[in-house]
Amino acid sequence: MTTISEYLLGHWLTLHGLIVTGGLAFYVTTSHTLHLRRHPTAAIAWVVALFLLPYVALPLYLIFGIRKVKTSRTAVQQKELTSSDLDGLRARTQQLAAIMSLPAASHYHNLCIHNDGAQALQALQHIIDSATHTIDLCTFVFARDELGEQITRNLKRRAREGLRVRVLIDGVGAYLGGHVQFKDMADAGIHVALFIPPLRSSLRGRTNLRNHRKMVVADSKYLWCGGRNLAAEYFEGVAASLPWVDLSFDLQGALAGQAQQQFERDWRFATHDTAPDPVVAIDPELLPDSAIGQLIASGPDQLDDTFYTLLVSGFFLSRKRILVVTPYFVPNLILLMSLTLAARRGVRVDLLMPKKSNHRLADFARHRSLRELTSAGAHVWFLPQMIHAKAVVIDDDLALVGSANLDERSLFLNYELMIAFYEPTDVKRYAAWIERQRNAAELYRAQPPRLWQEIAEGLLLWLAFQL
Repeated sequence: MTTISEYLLGHWLTLHGLIVTGGLAFYVTTSHTLHLRRHPTAAIAWVVALFLLPYVALPLYLIFGIRKVKTSRTAVQQKELTSSDLDGLRARTQQLAAIMSLPAASHYHNLCIHNDGAQALQALQHIIDSATHTIDLCTFVFARDELGEQITRNLKRRAREGLRVRVLIDGVGAYLGGHVQFKDMADAGIHVALFIPPLRSSLRGRTNLRNHRKMVVADSKYLWCGGRNLAAEYFEGVAASLPWVDLSFDLQGALAGQAQQQFERDWRFATHDTAPDPVVAIDPELLPDSAIGQLIASGPDQLDDTFYTLLVSGFFLSRKRILVVTPYFVPNLILLMSLTLAARRGVRVDLLMPKKSNHRLADFARHRSLRELTSAGAHVWFLPQMIHAKAVVIDDDLALVGSANLDERSLFLNYELMIAFYEPTDVKRYAAWIERQRNAAELYRAQPPRLWQEIAEGLLLWLAFQL
């Protein structure tokens, strides 16, 4: 006769088996349908955890395990390259971008690279003041400080004047900035949306996904973009502290229209709008001084890891130099290998970083990669003050500038926005900007790590996606 304990044990084992099977099936299904390409060690870790500890692993996977969202985009047909294009970095980059369904390269003009925070703020205010129909603003942090209040007052004024003003803020960044007064904005006529609010997205696997894109688009013709959040430290400084060194720019032309299209997609995702995509008018005017650039959106809304793919490809194709400025450097093995191999091939590799950033764990975790880079012949530079700029210049052919850091969170989890500049004159201008900052930096000298340091670095790199 079966005892009650045996009966309950049998039912529990059956239920346990169903949970394990369901968890593994869900993992396989989401990985396949969302193209969640993972490092083999990460994939093995999830499978083992779902098999051995499904009651813990399955909720964690639901909250943190999904790094892509479903998209309706399809890959485009690969463009055939002519013999004259085979060695061209620009052509290779544009071809690879087309394969990943990114918008085609388009024209822009009147590019202004901001020298400092004061000029960046002046340009931002000018775009807001000059708009005639629409202002669309996307940012990670919109601080409730003097600078944030100043921008908010101007946006409210333009909304009361009849312009359509929309503000899109990341769900976590909104709290990091000190709780933006959304009701006051809404009362003034500003449309405000949060991108992936954590509490409302925890069971959809999106809690760990952040919108790190920064752009302001006016009338689909003017674009302000770069790495600056809307907070005082990125522009004017706080109290007695110097402002952070950052890189932003503004331009006009069709490229701004493409940024408008990207904002529309992000806005519709945040507001759950299911209406057909609105038609965005893109400036067709091609002025004599127009140049060619390309919008590089990366993140969970892309089938591929677009910016990461272009970086690795560009580093392998480089011939003369690679200039990189980033506040955080926690690369994966492939990205690090592409940089070290470039240095070993004789390419001049310069990496500029802050001596101390605002993320101490990232500062500690970077040294293993920096030791490998310098041993390959690369040059690493530490700026005494905080530098928050994000840019990569390869040879004289390509400059990638925008919001993405060279860490695994930016490359694989965050929604990021970069602009690829192909105009040689503008590529040189960005290179000159980085070199000016490098002139005030000191050369990094790698020191042999102690045993405890190597162990700690290895353990910390397990958390690389969170750094």
